[in-house]
Amino acid sequence: MSTKEKVLEEVLLEEAASFNNEIVLYNDDVNTFDHVIDTLIRVCRHTPEQAEQCSLIVHYNGKCTVKTGEYSELKPQCTQLLEAGLSAEIV
Repeated sequence: MSTKEKVLEEVLLEEAASFNNEIVLYNDDVNTFDHVIDTLIRVCRHTPEQAEQCSLIVHYNGKCTVKTGEYSELKPQCTQLLEAGLSAEIV
């Protein structure tokens, strides 16, 4: 593989990786499991099973990635999670 091909491959990989942002949901002592689950189903379009698993991961680990994608797609979803009283950020 030539140097030019290797550099082009690295650039393409970096560009592909830059579009994968994550919404990370954090644990708090305020929201109930039902509220978190219902909000994840409504906002992130999780199945009930996905939402329940995420709520348990957040509870026991302190945080969980609940959605990945392009920033422009995640921004309104993260805003809705925050408006519902959840602690979340895009990383």
